[in-house]
Amino acid sequence: MDGKEMHPILQVEGLGKSFGKVEVLRDISFTLNKGRVLSVIGSSGSGKTTLLRCITSLEKANKGKIIIGGETVFDAENPVKDSARERRRKQLKTGLVFQSFNLFPQYTALQNVTLAARLAAKESEAYKKDRKAAIEEIRARGLQILSDVGLSDKADFYPWQLSGGQQQRVSIARALCMKPEILFFDEPTSALDPELTGEILRVIKQLASTHMTMVIVTHEMTFAKDVSDEIIFMNKGVIEEQGDPQIVFENPKSARLREFLNKFTD
Repeated sequence: MDGKEMHPILQVEGLGKSFGKVEVLRDISFTLNKGRVLSVIGSSGSGKTTLLRCITSLEKANKGKIIIGGETVFDAENPVKDSARERRRKQLKTGLVFQSFNLFPQYTALQNVTLAARLAAKESEAYKKDRKAAIEEIRARGLQILSDVGLSDKADFYPWQLSGGQQQRVSIARALCMKPEILFFDEPTSALDPELTGEILRVIKQLASTHMTMVIVTHEMTFAKDVSDEIIFMNKGVIEEQGDPQIVFENPKSARLREFLNKFTD
């Protein structure tokens, strides 16, 4: 055993998504155990980003079911009319780090990291009881997370004062500040120069060492093989192959996966 818990935290069952007549996801099903890292690979247009957006509630799937931490957050056949507050609570089960950094230019790194947490806290009993203490707790958490991603000295810097790699680390810290059960990455290094990619990959690897549950869409094949507990290869909206990284990368079963991997080894 590697110390990671072996019970499901994410279950995706028969997920389907169409945009008009275009079927982007078809019958996607998989389970991810708590504390494990899943990398999703495949060519552009294979449905990887749409899958992440459906699981994190940025898109609404047309079919299937999504269960996070034992709670059904989406069920196409049995939809629940949640209140806005309840929808928000379910959304906070996940955190998403985008390709682009999406930081607010008028806020410092610390303000960007803590903004969403401060807004969410306003609905809590702790905030209503002692607003000052609740805000200070969030600030302290934000500072700690910035330190964890190597930016303790950049808390008061604005995005324009930071490199691309530093901005992406701020966006990772922002997602972590919300205490998500699962952290999702959508091509976290695609907007970075190659020389800055390494610092983001090191942060993700450090998170993996703490047993943070993560789903990573990436074109960094060597990194995916190294950091992941499981790989999913998507092709034309379906999961064509999945399994242990060593098996998927070294003994791919499908011709399409072999063709895809050859592009990274030629």
